[in-house]
Amino acid sequence: MTTKPETAIILGSGLGRLTEEIDIENEISYTEIPNFPVSTVEGHSGKLIFGKLGGKDILAMQGRFHYYEGYSMQEVTFPVRVMHELGIKNLFVSNAAGGTNPAFHVGDLMIIEDQINALPENPLRGKNIPTGPRFPSMHEPYDHEFIRIVEEAAKEHNIPVQKGVYLATQGPTYETMAEYRMFRSWGGDAIGMSTVPEVIVAVHQGMRVFGMSIITDLGGFGEAVKVTHEEVTAAADAAQPKMTLLMKELIQRM
Repeated sequence: MTTKPETAIILGSGLGRLTEEIDIENEISYTEIPNFPVSTVEGHSGKLIFGKLGGKDILAMQGRFHYYEGYSMQEVTFPVRVMHELGIKNLFVSNAAGGTNPAFHVGDLMIIEDQINALPENPLRGKNIPTGPRFPSMHEPYDHEFIRIVEEAAKEHNIPVQKGVYLATQGPTYETMAEYRMFRSWGGDAIGMSTVPEVIVAVHQGMRVFGMSIITDLGGFGEAVKVTHEEVTAAADAAQPKMTLLMKELIQRM
């Protein structure tokens, strides 16, 4: 294998087709990697992909792990530890999320500016792994320069983007309308069940992070609407070409 990536992308629900844009050199199933969990969620394929995107070497994680699947936080974030050992310096995360901001619409792309951890555990709980300090600062979990680059690329390609705060819950239930309103009052613009643990560990290891959500449903205002995993995946699938373009632009310009 000749690729030596410094950038990795974690692909969330319905976003696996981004790999169609990658010039793939090698694929490794999670089942072939010692101590790697195996995703149990529909739409998460379960393999590491090495190749080129935007003309640069990248590592793509097709299928992530979630706390609600029964894994510990250490298991959920183990792939990010492996990425660090492979020399990854930049981590791009993506997800499908429910919007609580009344200005959002289904299909919007939201650049993640900050995050809120509403999960019952922090992935750094326990003995400190010496890739970072015991008490890492989370003052800037998402890299401001990466955000600026993506905003410029979106403007050039006439792709509307939102910016906001991503809040992670335990799941696997989708939120009630009351919970949506509560999380909105906390400052959350988009709600999901992933991303935050991986970003915490990435920051602990000194990685630069960029994150983007696809808004696949709305809650907390207006009439209550039933949400299904199939609808979330379909909305993410429809919006992912725009996200793919912006990810490629970031890789090329960084």
